[in-house]
Amino acid sequence: MPIAASNNGDLTRTPAATRSVEVQHASKGFAGAQALIDVSLKIASGHIHALVGENGAGKSTLGRIIGGALAPDEGTILVDGKEVSFRHPRDALTRGIALVHQEIMVVPSLSVLDNVFLGTETTTAGWVQLRSLRQRFRTLVGETGFDLDPDVKVSTLGVGEQQKVEILRAIVRNAWLIVMDEPTAALTDEESVRLIAFVRHLRDRGLGFLYITHKLEEALAVAETVTVLKNACHVSTAPAAEEDVDSLVTKMVGRPLSAMFPAKRQRSFSGAPAVLSVSGLTQGRVFQDVSFEIHAGEIVGMAGLVGSGRSEVAQAIFGAGSLDEGTVQLLGEPVRIRSPRHAAKHGIVLVPESRKDQGLIMSASVRANLMLPSMAIRGFCRPIRPSRETVTANSVAKSVDVRMESVEIGVSMLSGGNQQKVAIGKWLVHRPLLLIADQPTRGVDVGARLTIYELLHRLADEGLGVLLISNELEEVMGMADRILVMHRGRMVAELPGHAEENDILNAAFGRYQGGNALS
Repeated sequence: MPIAASNNGDLTRTPAATRSVEVQHASKGFAGAQALIDVSLKIASGHIHALVGENGAGKSTLGRIIGGALAPDEGTILVDGKEVSFRHPRDALTRGIALVHQEIMVVPSLSVLDNVFLGTETTTAGWVQLRSLRQRFRTLVGETGFDLDPDVKVSTLGVGEQQKVEILRAIVRNAWLIVMDEPTAALTDEESVRLIAFVRHLRDRGLGFLYITHKLEEALAVAETVTVLKNACHVSTAPAAEEDVDSLVTKMVGRPLSAMFPAKRQRSFSGAPAVLSVSGLTQGRVFQDVSFEIHAGEIVGMAGLVGSGRSEVAQAIFGAGSLDEGTVQLLGEPVRIRSPRHAAKHGIVLVPESRKDQGLIMSASVRANLMLPSMAIRGFCRPIRPSRETVTANSVAKSVDVRMESVEIGVSMLSGGNQQKVAIGKWLVHRPLLLIADQPTRGVDVGARLTIYELLHRLADEGLGVLLISNELEEVMGMADRILVMHRGRMVAELPGHAEENDILNAAFGRYQGGNALS
């Protein structure tokens, strides 16, 4: 039977009646751009319905319409067959529909207990009945299986635990349908597994979910039904059992997953100049005696297990990490990189694995982010005229296909894929010699991945050297002309771009015995 909360917030059993919300022919536009065009969708309680599509396909817009945060320009919403009008999330909540945003909406300074019952506290003569709240909380976590300490401040919890607080708060408010927008985008793999298990558990107790995600494997694993949006339009709704990643990718971008990577370039780079040569790079116990080179126009992939030292080597080359020993040469000339700014002046640039923490200033505009490295290279005492800044920023944004209203909007307002394009594009104002891309497609949808792959290929064709570091073996194999493999801080193998997957994996685990193993 479904979970529900009674008027005093305690969980009770209700008859197993199926509830539903239906959107009919919904359209929504923003500043002249259509975010949704004639989209229809129906979701039922006791059911997980995944919504997938590229960034900009309209997923979040549809989720916010169902959750009451947006009103459609055209179309109707039916709850249990009756037409309703939502002007605020409170309106949707009165009908049992709760919206859990990608950005967690909690009060960090309050406890878990206070956040869960905020606005629904039981009072007597104006005093909160704390004992009653605690009893209701114990009942709540017993029904849901969530293991949360009611007295800890929410600010001390991880993102995954904060999402549980939001789900509990929704249940207390009698929600039977929860709209979750990119629920695992900021979670570790372990946190994602736990959250998905909780969602399934609540589904089995009668709650319904609209599960918005760009992770296709996750959508297929968690949902019974999958809907695909493309270019603001509905493409398909089908049982998840009838779909696979390849079919979803084809519907989203018009080509199968097997065609995601640009065609391999059949050429040798041995005659091209080595833009980067490193020898004997050592940083304590983190990595030792690392040597390799990258030629102009070559994409070199770096594979290995998490913790093998790949990112640390990249940071050291970029001047963001120290070196105890070793030499670095650019175009055959030895250099000593003292800082990231110094590296950029010499033509070495890095797209770090965390764009939000290391790659972008999230509180600044797209224009400011794109122009910041140029300002640092020129010197802040030599400012660029604002009009020229805008022209340059627009040109770079167009060259890397950043989709936005204006370069003046905050970079935080962009989708993850467009943020990543800004993180790459900011280095292209002054043409570098070497681009180090660490996890360049982490957290972006399949359409943005395709754009980034094509961009890296184009930059290499223009003569840049590219060092591509990725946890996804398919990405390394699909993109690299040559593959380096690290194991426990050492470079253990150098393989051709057409190497077999087993050879790369064996090297990553320290078991490679092939002819290209490095001693």
